[in-house]
Amino acid sequence: MTPALDAVTDGGGGGESPYALSHPDALESEAVHILREVAGEFDNPVLLFSGGKDSIVMLHLALKAFTPAPVPFALLHVDTGHNFPEVLAFRDRVVAEHGLRLHVALVQDYIDRGVLKERPDGTRNPLQTRPLTDTIQRERFDAVFGGGRRDEEKARAKERVFSLRDEFSQWDPRRQRPELWNLYNGRHLPREHVRVFPLSNWTELDVWQYIARERIELPAIYFAHEREVFQRHHMWLTAGPWGGPEEGERAEKRRVRYRTVGDMSCTGAVDSDADTIDKVITEIAASRLTERGATRADDKLSEAAMEDRKREGYF
Repeated sequence: MTPALDAVTDGGGGGESPYALSHPDALESEAVHILREVAGEFDNPVLLFSGGKDSIVMLHLALKAFTPAPVPFALLHVDTGHNFPEVLAFRDRVVAEHGLRLHVALVQDYIDRGVLKERPDGTRNPLQTRPLTDTIQRERFDAVFGGGRRDEEKARAKERVFSLRDEFSQWDPRRQRPELWNLYNGRHLPREHVRVFPLSNWTELDVWQYIARERIELPAIYFAHEREVFQRHHMWLTAGPWGGPEEGERAEKRRVRYRTVGDMSCTGAVDSDADTIDKVITEIAASRLTERGATRADDKLSEAAMEDRKREGYF
């Protein structure tokens, strides 16, 4: 826990100061500070925005941080071509509603040009790295906001809030810098950039409690609904253009919801009756599996799958 999130006491042995921030307020304050710090220190930041809950919360925080001025940076989405249509529609509606600039890097373009090849399992999540890093270099983004949280996965738990990437967008854990007293070092050489994680100290439960408090709209697939799915590797996957179900895999209609959204080929649904935010919060509070551990097949390709991709330039 960073010092900014510690409770403020009156110093006299009494209770908490009347000026102490609540836990959600402290998280919001820290994230807003990080967003403003980057806007003041870097020349050309960009915010990764997929239409998923973490990027939606980041955008909400950015809108609060800079109002009444417009958000001073663009958005970027790496579209695998196998994203959930409901999420893409939500993404485009939010961008239009707030008059934002959106860059879209298409994995399909790289496949069509022969730069990338389809994987035998149809999963395109691991193919996102090249379009992401190429776009960062082409557009000269020097800071890239991501919605990664330390509770999601062990490789992400190693990240600092400011994470330096070299001129090839690669991550070296040994080059990470200390971040004492909420002091963030954004120094970088030409063609290097910094990945920035304003939600580092948030948990999945924190995100949902903040969504509830702020009444933030989300794509409907985060809530329980009827959907035709099939089981693969103990996960409920959605049929789609990526190649499922295969022979021997039976599609069935179930009441499910998604804890995270990404490529349809590797993002599993969970059985759920949680059709409201309050019910989702209750469900998450009782869960003993992280959202990625429970629903992301791409993280299970190897013991160090996420860390290997992060070293190559992935988030």
